[in-house]
Amino acid sequence: MKSTLICCLIAATFVAPLAQAKEVRGNQGSVIDAVPVATFNSPWAMTFLSDTQALVTTKGGVLWLVSNGAEKVRVSGVPKVVTGGQGGLGDVILHPDFARNGLIYLSFVGSDNGGKTRGAEVVRAKLTLSPKPNLTNVTPIWKQTPKVRGKGHFSHRLAFDKSGKLFITSGDRQMMDPAQDWNSSLGKVIRINADGSVPNDNPFQDKGELAKTFWSVGHRNPLGIAFDANGRLWSTEMGPRHGDELNVVNAGANYGWPLVSEGNHYSGQRIPNHNTQPQFAAPKAAWVPSIAPAGLVIYDGAEFPTWKGNAFIAGLKAQALIRVTLKGTKAQEAERFEWGVRIREVEQAPDGALWVLEDGKGRLLRLTKP
Repeated sequence: MKSTLICCLIAATFVAPLAQAKEVRGNQGSVIDAVPVATFNSPWAMTFLSDTQALVTTKGGVLWLVSNGAEKVRVSGVPKVVTGGQGGLGDVILHPDFARNGLIYLSFVGSDNGGKTRGAEVVRAKLTLSPKPNLTNVTPIWKQTPKVRGKGHFSHRLAFDKSGKLFITSGDRQMMDPAQDWNSSLGKVIRINADGSVPNDNPFQDKGELAKTFWSVGHRNPLGIAFDANGRLWSTEMGPRHGDELNVVNAGANYGWPLVSEGNHYSGQRIPNHNTQPQFAAPKAAWVPSIAPAGLVIYDGAEFPTWKGNAFIAGLKAQALIRVTLKGTKAQEAERFEWGVRIREVEQAPDGALWVLEDGKGRLLRLTKP
């Protein structure tokens, strides 16, 4: 356990003096300080390497190493990324044994057929920081099947569980029906080993070879994924016209898209709610009107002790950081922190501070108690 003094020193070295903290008040009266650290062009995800270094992805295909505050260095060796629409460089996470092996995982959009079709991909790579940050031994471990036309709903969020299994969210690519198709990995949550091989205890063993990679089916566009302290997997999922979801993602479950939803089609055509077809897993929380949920973290740090076990959701349309209380598998929105900007990503630092990435020409912000 780090002492308070050490944590304060770490915070001081990581945050550059770009601006003073701005007080942000939640709609239930809680107050946080937000300190701008750096600015990026279309940032998408981040992860911490240590108390003083983090990696940030930008949709255009650049991976940044951020050190001691606003010092940004481009990491070389990133795979070729296809950008456009919602696609580009996506998530970045560390191998559970990163301190020993230096391995990281990246998701991004690649193409086939001369660029006519696109799909999410995941690679594993060795990160070397000295003399300059670089990726080597870049190894493909998963690809969305099939690649299709269009530039939306890639999802490609990543998370490891405590046993070292890798979970990948795979969006429906705005095609809807493949979310219920055993011969397509679109609209699924995927579970594989850290080397890309397929665990033999995945739930769908009798639906074909591709389905052996599936953990759950019937998803639309899951853009956040995180495990809680009890090992439950939670995911944020964008609904169609409203009906955004927060789900507990269980092995073998079907979440119903496009057959059920808490929202409706953009045309106005109605979609039956989950409660009309109980064979489908219903969300633990849903939002009408839409919040457009993106990044997700389940908080367990020391900076905000009264919020331990709460979920924090990055809201794009809501232009807010949304706090949700979790009690077992029950979820309820508790508070919103708004400062008039779309929020793309939220992560927890080793010292317990919350960090967010704004969308577009977005800032990296460090959130702490006043």
